[in-house]
Amino acid sequence: MTNEGLQKCINGWFPEQEAGALEFTEEGSQFLNITVQPGQLHQLMWQLKSDSETHFDYLFCLSGVDWGEELGVVYHLESTTHRHIAVVKVKTGDREHPVLDSVCDIWATAEFHEREVFDFFGITFNNHPNLKRLFLTEDWVGFPLRKDYEDEVNMIIK
Repeated sequence: MTNEGLQKCINGWFPEQEAGALEFTEEGSQFLNITVQPGQLHQLMWQLKSDSETHFDYLFCLSGVDWGEELGVVYHLESTTHRHIAVVKVKTGDREHPVLDSVCDIWATAEFHEREVFDFFGITFNNHPNLKRLFLTEDWVGFPLRKDYEDEVNMIIK
């Protein structure tokens, strides 16, 4: 399916009042880029996997991102059946208590990726079965991959 076909299919899943929940771009990429509002993240991801036309059965990358004003996650999805790829982005402006829905009930591989994002960016994932630090010690203060992180001992000062 082409990127245009994917976009048309995905738009059909959301009622018109929710049409602003998604934004599509190609950003000079060969893949369709979808930015979704946090409240529609889980619904979109479930549809992307379960719909027979899209069948994104493979989450091959999940990365935390600090965009400065916003924190978020970027998901790279592939359909091993249809051989198409999409990139889904979700952002939250709440830097103090960033919360997004977990997708580990959709793709099991997300469980450890979400723990890594929690560890390094401080993003909490609703409904995650075991959300705790993965690499850093439990007494670690702060989130080292945030742009505003400071560590005077190791000379990381903004």
